[in-house]
Amino acid sequence: MALASIKSLLARHSLATPQQFEEWSKAWRTAVIAGSQDSLLAFIARERGVTEDAFLQDLAKALNWSFIDLPKIEVSPEARDRISTKVAFQYTVLPISFENGQLHVAVSNPFDAAMLSAVQFDARTPVRFGLTTKLEIEKALKKYYGVGAETLDEMAKDDEPLELLVDEKEITEGDQEASVIKFVNQIIWEAFKDRATDIHFEPSEDELRIRYRIDGILHQTPMPAQLKRFQASLISRIKVMSGMNIAEKRLPQDGRINVRIKGEEIDIRVSTVPTVYGESVSLRLLTRGKIFLGLEKLGFAPSEESRIREIIVKPHGIFLVTGPTGSGKSTSLYAFLSTINSITKRIITIEEPVEYELKGINQIAVRSDIGLTFAMGLRHILRQDPNVIMVGEIRDLETAEIAIRAALTGHLVFSTLHTNDAPSAFTRLIDMGIEPFLVASSVEAVLAQRLVRTICPKCKTEQTVQRDYLRRIGFPENEIDTSKFYKGAGCEDCRQLGYQGRMGIYELLFMDEGIRPLILSRAASTTIAARAMEHGMRTLRHDGWKKVQAGKTTIEEVLRVTQTEEHLKSLMEDKADVWLKGTAA
Repeated sequence: MALASIKSLLARHSLATPQQFEEWSKAWRTAVIAGSQDSLLAFIARERGVTEDAFLQDLAKALNWSFIDLPKIEVSPEARDRISTKVAFQYTVLPISFENGQLHVAVSNPFDAAMLSAVQFDARTPVRFGLTTKLEIEKALKKYYGVGAETLDEMAKDDEPLELLVDEKEITEGDQEASVIKFVNQIIWEAFKDRATDIHFEPSEDELRIRYRIDGILHQTPMPAQLKRFQASLISRIKVMSGMNIAEKRLPQDGRINVRIKGEEIDIRVSTVPTVYGESVSLRLLTRGKIFLGLEKLGFAPSEESRIREIIVKPHGIFLVTGPTGSGKSTSLYAFLSTINSITKRIITIEEPVEYELKGINQIAVRSDIGLTFAMGLRHILRQDPNVIMVGEIRDLETAEIAIRAALTGHLVFSTLHTNDAPSAFTRLIDMGIEPFLVASSVEAVLAQRLVRTICPKCKTEQTVQRDYLRRIGFPENEIDTSKFYKGAGCEDCRQLGYQGRMGIYELLFMDEGIRPLILSRAASTTIAARAMEHGMRTLRHDGWKKVQAGKTTIEEVLRVTQTEEHLKSLMEDKADVWLKGTAA
């Protein structure tokens, strides 16, 4: 339909005057040239001061079409078979249902004559159109067809071997390279848009499953059914991009990919391992230089933050950060380093690998294949006249001994350990073979941490929690009646999960004269924990409860990351949903 026809239709139904339409269409063209992705209708809706949904509902009435609320509709497989994947993705249309010989199709632009003709020709049956937003159609296409379905469709038509080209590694929405390259780019692009930290390609007997880890939780990504057929080509493409040997399929391999996404540098660490049904591939996405936060943004209580600031400016000693893999230890260490980084301090790190690049800090990557281990690197760092040293992880006695010697000879040392809580760090070092008096003399503080998902701010609602359940999980008795509890109801912004983003919960233990004698006498970690709590240490779970009371996270999240066997057992015996009742705020 010509612009003149659109103008007259909108004017006839009081949706835009001819003068408004002229002004808005001219402004829209300028915005498109400047890079805007808005459609003309979306632009007009915004200029009218209404949502695109509301504008399209009015437009649907004017056209005598129906407005389709896609999230509330289940698309039938029979309807999807009526239109090819290529047409559906090329014109951003979605077949909804097929009834009485008529195909119902959702579109976002009723004035696109080429689209209307292509759909009617492809369907080869009478078509009834309905209106909805382009964004909802794109979400539904991904949900029902799978990510990259149109690309796989192209690949399925081409039985020739695909040549794997390595060009400029720029990931964009409209990548037009060879189909297999385009598909891999789409997978990475979708992961980046969804804030995923990891992508896993997992082959099984009859499918190739792709999962994204978002906010620490794995989610399966909808994929086209024929994906398994292209497993070898896709994995080969990833191996080529990451500099691996594509002919070697029997041994694990590691590699790296550096890409740009919308101008942002992304470092992707790639790992492959052979499985029964082919190679399993994992990609870890790291945003170089932009992920680490300032100390004030990590979520410490004010008293704990001030104590940490005192520790990190000391001239010597060890500050340990503990927790499982993926609990944010590296982010905390980088925050400490960036806080004290100055022209007067020489800071050297040894890591495996270097995750984020910090200006003004000398960073060394461990290379075990050529003998550059933590212990060897640390030994040589001491000859480099450092003020502050960061060791990625203390894994063995040799590294622990050198780190402690460095702390005792005038260096401030930061490092990590894999322990469940802060008091266990002392017993772990002693179990490694370090003498208790060295541990007591060198360690200044231990920080244990976990990451909990934060409640989505868009769908945050208050919930009522039974008193019996709160007592059962150990919530502070004196705070039950004064506390309010919240959860996320689920919305489009958070993918119906109720959570968006993560924050830390912490357990901070400082070395003092009450703790030191216990370490010298090789006391159990539980004894050290009891004494530290008497001196004001807040446990991981207690810190979690404070963040629940502040409305930042949920009870379930705190239990998930801090569960003891006793709590796990009680929850298995009596499901939490018996005790929890959600109510609108």
